[in-house]
Amino acid sequence: MTALAPSPRGTGARRSRGASAPAARSLLRGLPTVPAVILLAVFLAGPIGYCVYYAFTDMQLTGASGTHFIGLDNFTRAFKDSDFLNSVKLTLVFVVGSAVIGQNTFGLALAILMQKATKPVRALVNGVVIAAWVLPEVVAGYLMYAFFYNQGSLNSLLDAVGLPQQNWLYTMPILAVCLANVWRGTAFSMMVFTAAINDVPGELTEAAEMDGANAWQRLWRVVLPVIRPSILTNLMLITLQTLSVFGLIYTMTRGGPGNQSETLPIFMYQQAFQNSLIGYGTAIALVLLVVGALFSVVYIRLLKLEDD
Repeated sequence: MTALAPSPRGTGARRSRGASAPAARSLLRGLPTVPAVILLAVFLAGPIGYCVYYAFTDMQLTGASGTHFIGLDNFTRAFKDSDFLNSVKLTLVFVVGSAVIGQNTFGLALAILMQKATKPVRALVNGVVIAAWVLPEVVAGYLMYAFFYNQGSLNSLLDAVGLPQQNWLYTMPILAVCLANVWRGTAFSMMVFTAAINDVPGELTEAAEMDGANAWQRLWRVVLPVIRPSILTNLMLITLQTLSVFGLIYTMTRGGPGNQSETLPIFMYQQAFQNSLIGYGTAIALVLLVVGALFSVVYIRLLKLEDD
């Protein structure tokens, strides 16, 4: 007696139920993330969306009867504004000078030197460097203002050794804020590089030493290639952090004298809240966001090339 074949209709129903089971399980697993997604949409995506809209309007804090959509006028005005272009230039100088060169190089140098230092010296250096990092930005700004001020600590030291003095915040303001940012932010780079160097296999450096490589050759040919991903990651993080520095510069110079230390965050604040041009200031904020995104894309592509 031959067995009856299962009906195609019943088989299709069972397959449908079997296919829907993983989808239901995936949906149930995603339910705990729903509150987080809602919060991100309300407090992150929502404000960003409003900012994007305001960047294309003539919104003002005071003196305007209403807000009107003006298209790309704010961006056109910005790229024709010599003060805006000066802010872009100073922002690049500030980021490259204090982060890409200053914090990255100084942090790496400290991490390497601390490998050979005694325990008391390491504790002292780490304490001093990290203390500057954990200070609030405004407090660090006031300390650096007191250091670079005309009658501050730096000129007192120069006077003690017979060297000429000057008003650093007036004659070299962008250099002063760059050095202040290096002083404040080097600790992060130092900790990243210390962890990376500690993970370098000892067999590699020992083999290089047995082959006759000196300390500089071991650093250049062994240590740096191994920690290159950490260097790129650190560069990306400190670049993005430095792009948004506001309190340190505003406390020290307020972008002055004139506009000689007026980076994009300072210029944006002045246009939006001092000149009451919210739409124009928001457009500048979007430009700053695009600059940060471009830096991120470059670093991420370099990291991918490193992985390949």
